[in-house]
Amino acid sequence: MIERLQDIGFYTLCDDRARNSSSTSPMYRCEMILTNRCNFNCPYCRGLREELQQDMSFADAMKALSIWIKEGLKNVRFSGGEPTVYRRLNNLVRFCKKNNVERIAVSTNGSMRYEVYEQLLEDGVNDFSISLDACCSSFGDQMTGVIGKWEIVVDNIRRLSKETYVTVGTVLTQENIEKVNDIVNFAHGLGVADIRVIPAAQFSKKLTDGIDIEADILDAHPILKYRINNMKNRLGVRGLNENDCRRCYLIKDDSAVAVRWHYPCVIYLREGGDPIGEIGKKMRKERIKWVEEHDIYEDKICRNNCLDCLVDYNNKAEKFLKGNNNDEK
Repeated sequence: MIERLQDIGFYTLCDDRARNSSSTSPMYRCEMILTNRCNFNCPYCRGLREELQQDMSFADAMKALSIWIKEGLKNVRFSGGEPTVYRRLNNLVRFCKKNNVERIAVSTNGSMRYEVYEQLLEDGVNDFSISLDACCSSFGDQMTGVIGKWEIVVDNIRRLSKETYVTVGTVLTQENIEKVNDIVNFAHGLGVADIRVIPAAQFSKKLTDGIDIEADILDAHPILKYRINNMKNRLGVRGLNENDCRRCYLIKDDSAVAVRWHYPCVIYLREGGDPIGEIGKKMRKERIKWVEEHDIYEDKICRNNCLDCLVDYNNKAEKFLKGNNNDEK
């Protein structure tokens, strides 16, 4: 187990959160899938379940945010599809800023005019996660499924990295796995805060072969360093081992919402899992019940797809819980 969760680079994960999460702790994070629509056609993207192939209504988005803000929402992430095609994204961002949400993030493909992102910055966004699955324009067009957008994406990453916290996300597939070193080196040169590499859910190749990233680049990007080390030591970043924690303590104060429903997490949502329930005042109680009753190792979605950082969080949370129980005895 890692020594401290806060050292791995994900700002929503820390020992204090794992130690103190409960039915009354602040809602630490919400990821909101605003739309399934996207102007890219990435080859690894499998889309969402049929009932999620629509925009989330502005009323439902505001309802979910309002409920979680009353419970002390600290971080929010707007995602999709491509969230910048959602007509009232800026209204949601301003609402979060007005209500003192600390981190307001947008996951985007980075292909819009820079003025779109500039306005989001002004409205309150202080975290952009931008897809970057290639290191040259011709291959970039192949990985996005559209022509002529790669240079725009790269320019936006470079400019935004000078203004706020920017990470790039590189989804590894059969098409780009051999270029992972070049992609990481290229992203590093754009000035990003961190680089998130992750295998596509349907891509099961072992990822240790051929990865050779310079130590100074790894030291500059804690998330990248954490994940590369996991690739080398665990031969994978997805999935649970039999001796890992079987409860997902994370979702006590973390949520994913789309259309009218709330889900255990965004991975569970994207992998076609069922929602926990509908958006409403009972969400927190329903989530706590799910934690208490759900064996995630027996759930194929969790067992096959849970990410390394989430596994580490739950293992640490269980360790703290057992330690508290021993102290009480």
